[in-house]
Amino acid sequence: MAKGIINNSSTDPNKILPLTYQWAREHYKNGVANNWVPEEVPMQADIEFWKRQGSNGLSEDERRMIMWNLGFFSTAESLTANNIVLAIYRHVTNPECRQYLLRQGYEEAVHTETFLYCCDSLGLDPDEVYNMYLTIPSIKAKDDFVVDMTKSVLDPNFKTEGKENIQRFVHDLVGYYVIMEGIFFYAGFVMMLSLMRQNKMVGVGEQFQFILRDESVHLAFGADLINTIVAENPEIWTAEFRAKITADIKKGVELEFEYAKDSLPHGILGLRADVIRQYLEYIADRRLERIGLEKVYGSENPFPWMSEVIDLRKEKNFFETRVNEYQTSGNLDWE
Repeated sequence: MAKGIINNSSTDPNKILPLTYQWAREHYKNGVANNWVPEEVPMQADIEFWKRQGSNGLSEDERRMIMWNLGFFSTAESLTANNIVLAIYRHVTNPECRQYLLRQGYEEAVHTETFLYCCDSLGLDPDEVYNMYLTIPSIKAKDDFVVDMTKSVLDPNFKTEGKENIQRFVHDLVGYYVIMEGIFFYAGFVMMLSLMRQNKMVGVGEQFQFILRDESVHLAFGADLINTIVAENPEIWTAEFRAKITADIKKGVELEFEYAKDSLPHGILGLRADVIRQYLEYIADRRLERIGLEKVYGSENPFPWMSEVIDLRKEKNFFETRVNEYQTSGNLDWE
């Protein structure tokens, strides 16, 4: 029986050698090379800056932008972790892919811990931050969309057998990897990293920067996983199915644009919602092409510096004792 990444009864998920999918092993090693924890980032300057009032501190619009992003990311990371642990790991039984999923699950836990660390450091009300996915309509709409789009894999009775079920599985993987991690996170990344470029809330910004680097590997793994399933099950890749995925990605762009308008009602830091929309269209085209679909927008990248955040080697000496070198992002083609 030929090996497959799903529905392969001959695969022993406990036996990682010999490798079938070398790309999964490379993504695992890339994740390890990016290792970090939030406590490595000093927050004292952010704490002092957050407390400032008036012209020497943050504007009300800047505070709103920070709160909206902490509110979205604080629960979104838990949602992605649940998808890995409760669903994707169960259906992808290939051992080297599972090894990476374990690594990704750890990284999602680190990301969740990061927002606990930020909230604790800044003295924020956890009920306010962690309930924003219920109280802020633009955040709730994004979360509801992903929950609905990934509901198949969370069904305990779901199986990945047969054309229709494999399509449902790939559809849910697109919702999780391409839309949630590949589009819904990126307006927030631009906002928070723009703030850091203004030398404001640098500690929080550095943590978003490290999360972005992790997400680049997550995206690359997700695309390879989707593409491999399609290559091994070409009958699922019908014109109708491709159109459905494209429509879902376009819907993701619209929801993220609404979130950007809500987070930036007046525009700050050289950011406007319409410019962020252009960026979302640019990255959506990249996501579409990465999984073998035609781009639909043709927009240019209005934030070329975002590529530098991922592509440049990052060296940071924490507490004058440690060097973190981001060694891997040069071979990623997501941003």
